Amino acid sequence: CMHTHPCECSGCGPTPPGPSPGGGVSSIISRDIFEQFLLHSSQCSDAGGFYTYDAFLAAAAAFPAFGTTGSTETRKQEVAAFFGQTSHETTGGWATAPDGPYSWGYCFKRELGRQYYGRGPIMLSWNYNYGPAGRAIGEDLLNNPDLVATDATVSFKTALWFWMTPQANKPSSHAVITGQWTPTAADNAAGRVPGYGVITNIINGGLECGRGQDSRVADRIGFYQRYCNILGVGYGSNLDCYNQRPFVE
Repeated sequence: CMHTHPCECSGCGPTPPGPSPGGGVSSIISRDIFEQFLLHSSQCSDAGGFYTYDAFLAAAAAFPAFGTTGSTETRKQEVAAFFGQTSHETTGGWATAPDGPYSWGYCFKRELGRQYYGRGPIMLSWNYNYGPAGRAIGEDLLNNPDLVATDATVSFKTALWFWMTPQANKPSSHAVITGQWTPTAADNAAGRVPGYGVITNIINGGLECGRGQDSRVADRIGFYQRYCNILGVGYGSNLDCYNQRPFVE
């Protein structure tokens, strides 16, 4: 995932609205709901108990527009979408349908000392992502990439940085799920339309999108639907990227 070099973004839509009234992201996802989302994370041999609610809230505080932008429905969909994507990234894919069976929660190999190996909820990879991510969150991740696998708040921050930040010719996932992204003519020609599916395209479209039905894409959708169900919100449209061409790398 995340093989593009961050630079200028095109087609990112209108000026983003400010955060909505009604509290921060904790008003959307309580500790109890977070634990329902990551139901079996304590059973992970490598990561049990690593991804905590407090670490998530501390990281989210550094990105105050996350889960606070737009209507309550939009805010819930963004939280569900973030955890839908990161659950797939960290478990490697186990969801099959909106109500299971699943291997819920965050399980990952905490491999250290391998430089810019995929780490964190969204599998931060490559030096050209570690550098900008570190600068954005105030950590020297180029010289200490293992921090992403040993400090849960830093780990969540890197995932939220990627979620909130446009990458090359890709909009941010935040802009997509909150309705701020307007597809360009090139996007329309490629079948990239607003919805959860284009977020999968942003994250790993080169390997998963435009190939017809794909179990990995279905897995990401399954997690998203489960989390929407827990939050009591609709899924929206265009959930898959089966017929979307990937963004140009």
